[in-house]
Amino acid sequence: MTSPPAPLEPSPKSAPQWLDSIALLAPAGIWLGLLLVIPTLLIFQLSLVPGIRPGQVVNPSGLENYLQIFQAVEIRPATKTEPAVTAFVYLKVIWRSLSFAIGTTFMCLLLGFPVAYFIAITAPKNWRNLLLVGFVLPLWTSSLLRSYAWITILRPTGVLNSVLLAIGLPTLTILNRPPAVYIGMTYSLLPYMVLILYASLEKLDRRLLEAAADLGATPIQAFWKVTIPQVFPGIAAGSLLVFITSIGDFIDPELLGGASSMTLARLIYNQFLGASQNWGFGSSLSMIIILAVSISIALLLKYGDRSSANL
Repeated sequence: MTSPPAPLEPSPKSAPQWLDSIALLAPAGIWLGLLLVIPTLLIFQLSLVPGIRPGQVVNPSGLENYLQIFQAVEIRPATKTEPAVTAFVYLKVIWRSLSFAIGTTFMCLLLGFPVAYFIAITAPKNWRNLLLVGFVLPLWTSSLLRSYAWITILRPTGVLNSVLLAIGLPTLTILNRPPAVYIGMTYSLLPYMVLILYASLEKLDRRLLEAAADLGATPIQAFWKVTIPQVFPGIAAGSLLVFITSIGDFIDPELLGGASSMTLARLIYNQFLGASQNWGFGSSLSMIIILAVSISIALLLKYGDRSSANL
């Protein structure tokens, strides 16, 4: 007679799948919460406390710091004979920061696209990596050093005016003016735009360009109808990166723009480390930058992914 089979031992129950997902995301989530979420919440809490200074008790009470942005400020001239002037200073500073960021993004896109297109499409394959390294070589130096280099070039007795005088042309007054800020910020952020556009153009399907040519499309039509839709996610990503970096840039506007180029970054610095020591108002200005960056990322996630999905 055969003996009856031994009863099977119950196997241990496996952990739910959601626990595995939490275990994988926990290190990054903790790191993100400690370095991003919690500091942002603390800044938001400070932005709700009007006139708070270091060492005072944090007691959120309203939106006075945000309303202060829309208030007019009385500006007293250096001489007592001239009357005081009332102006919306903080709104002008915000608009100036946005103008610098938008203008720098446009200039980087305008200058970076031909360079990225040449490296990715026209240049020989053996030279592409060397050209990329040569173009991003300025990023290996300090941003402060690059700004001082532009000061040497753009100052009244600098390299640019010396060359203009040598060839008989009038000199230019650029330093400590907005054009100098645009030049410095574009020079600093152009390599980022080129790298992102190059990565997008390298994946360009050239068969679609050949098909467009066979169907009678001109090179300009093929560029706008075939090339741009394919690389639009790269254009959006590069523009977003340049915009986010430039809207919070502190060094270039401070060194190249002078006192007439006050930006949000400089204004926030004055509220935290300057003579006023108004941490609440500085926190509200910081939240404006965070809001602008968040809106930019949301637009990229909405329109960038949609464009890539239609390809």
